[in-house]
Amino acid sequence: MIVESITPAALIAVPVFVAFLAAANMSRPNVRDGVSIVGTIITLLCTIVLYPATLRGEKLDWVLLAPIEDIAIRLTVEPLGLLFATVAAVLWIPTTLYAIGYMRSNKEEHHTQFFFCFAVSIAATMGIALAGNLLTLFIFYEMLTLATYPLVTHKRTADAGRGGRTYLSLLLTTSIGFFLPAIIITWGVAGTVDFEPGGILKGKLDPVYLPWLIALFAFGVGKAALMPFHRWLPGAMVAPTPVSALLHAVAVVKAGVFTITKVVVYVIGVDFMAETGAAEAMMWVAAFTLTAASVIAMRQDNLKARLAYSTIGQLSYVVLGAMLATAAGVYGAAMHIVMHAVGKITLFFCAGAIYVHTKKTNISQLDGLGRRMPFTFGAFFVASLCIIGLPPLGGAWSKWFLITASFDTSHWIMAAALIVSSLLNIAYLLPIVSNGFFRSNPAGESEGIDEAPMMMVIPLCVTAGLCFLAFLFGDAIYGFVQLIPLR
Repeated sequence: MIVESITPAALIAVPVFVAFLAAANMSRPNVRDGVSIVGTIITLLCTIVLYPATLRGEKLDWVLLAPIEDIAIRLTVEPLGLLFATVAAVLWIPTTLYAIGYMRSNKEEHHTQFFFCFAVSIAATMGIALAGNLLTLFIFYEMLTLATYPLVTHKRTADAGRGGRTYLSLLLTTSIGFFLPAIIITWGVAGTVDFEPGGILKGKLDPVYLPWLIALFAFGVGKAALMPFHRWLPGAMVAPTPVSALLHAVAVVKAGVFTITKVVVYVIGVDFMAETGAAEAMMWVAAFTLTAASVIAMRQDNLKARLAYSTIGQLSYVVLGAMLATAAGVYGAAMHIVMHAVGKITLFFCAGAIYVHTKKTNISQLDGLGRRMPFTFGAFFVASLCIIGLPPLGGAWSKWFLITASFDTSHWIMAAALIVSSLLNIAYLLPIVSNGFFRSNPAGESEGIDEAPMMMVIPLCVTAGLCFLAFLFGDAIYGFVQLIPLR
């Protein structure tokens, strides 16, 4: 049942309001940072308010603007989008606290610009999560690209400039060159761009052309970082670590894989894909990406670069789950958005804490550091197990459903790719922890506990705790994702 309500608009309005309040308090940093923290809490409350109606089966809908007849810029609350919005809202709180500690401890400049763009990015993310049609999604998708560009180039160095150019050029090229044409083709074939349960293309598009349309959507959503359109993501590692956390856990990459999943469920249709086998080629692309990225990650000595390639691989878990075109695949993909978010944001928080406190960026420099920074390395260990997919951490649930879906559809090679990638996760994550705790410190370094500032350590401990909670409440999360209407 569709219910007209302005409530969804609050999820965009609040972060925008926070952005301009932060800008207005440029000369009062404590007020600016306080406004940012309060805004994160209000945003989460606005998200929680949307749950009762969704659980009742109601679809809250609000038209922002109708520039073209029969096509509106509209916000619609449905289970998949609300799940993504909740991930962004929950993680915005510790990310903001961490960013304040990071920016001040590392003596970063341009704080106000940082928090302004950060809040606008969250607003764009909420717009993507609640988009009621492809037009709305595309507008907020591009808004997110533009809002995060100043964050990527925040340091204003030559490296930041190069990383920013790669970031902007690849994401705009893929979205305008592939994503936009896919939307126009869909409109021409279906006569609508609205999201509908079961999709809008069955009976209207010749199945012969469906694999090409799926490829346009998949590669057009460059934020999903499918190879060969993945280079923007490692290039963006020149940004401050809170930006990396935003890119890899809260907003950008999750917006990419969420978009692909939403297109599969509400535009193409799971049944239509399953009947035609049209997603077979993209399954192979996702399987290659998740395996190749894991192999490349093992060769990276820079900690953030290793985590970046890890993210590329983990994103393809979600894409592969969606392309399997089964209920278990879609549910596993939706759950992995949550599980990867809490795990990967913790890993980046730990990398930032290590950098701020020791100025070390390479894995080969971290021997023995775990005994000096036990909370940071302990959180890194917990998050690593979550990414690997071992209980009692949340990643165990999503990987179980994805591997099960692969076996159920007799895609043995896809299941093997998921398993091999998980083993590679062990190979490139756990040695960082073991070397940190069990190898000796370099000569002359302190042996006592010497952690990063508490403003950074507390958030990473909180997000590590969320990795446990994601496992304990896995049944509740699974129950909610089952509300996603596949037909």
